[in-house]
Amino acid sequence: MLPGIHILGLAFPCTNGVQMSVRQSLLAILDQGPCYGYQLRHEFDRRTGSTWPLNVGQIYNTLERLERDGLVARGGADEHGHVYWHITAAGSAEVADWLSSPVVRSVATRDELAVKIAVAATLPGVDVAEVIGTQRAISAHRSAALREATFAGADHDAPEALAWSLIVDSMRFAAEAEERWLDHVERRLAAHPRHALALELTTERPKRGRPAKDAAA
Repeated sequence: MLPGIHILGLAFPCTNGVQMSVRQSLLAILDQGPCYGYQLRHEFDRRTGSTWPLNVGQIYNTLERLERDGLVARGGADEHGHVYWHITAAGSAEVADWLSSPVVRSVATRDELAVKIAVAATLPGVDVAEVIGTQRAISAHRSAALREATFAGADHDAPEALAWSLIVDSMRFAAEAEERWLDHVERRLAAHPRHALALELTTERPKRGRPAKDAAA
């Protein structure tokens, strides 16, 4: 299961991109010095404002994958039984590459919400305005929760507070952007008669297989 972000009791699911960020973040922390599992979780929490709760199982699963890839090495245990993990030269190189490379976001042509509304708009008998209204309600609720969120720590000038606010601000701006997009969609749809949008099943029968090549080619 992917880690989620939790604000005021609301869970915000994360994507595979965030899972990769967790892997790289743990590697970057190890680049600062050897750590054991619980210590890594604590350091990750400090640097993300405790917005992405990771369980120890996720930590160790990630460490084992990093070890398999030659990016970390398992060390010995201390007197308390803590097994320390060390970054390798290849791991340090990957951290440097991660920090110096931009995050390239994929073109969201298969965004679930966009596809859902696009399909709903073309289905005869479906009230797409109701679909949009249902989505707007949850989007507004999330935006409000993020605007009201406050750092739980005592020191609001601490580095942990800044890390928390950076993540929450990003989430808030994304939620507000979704609300603006829904307003835009509603205006676009209102400009078209409902019957002009509906698509009945086509009578055309698509051919199976790949299109035939041009004989002249």
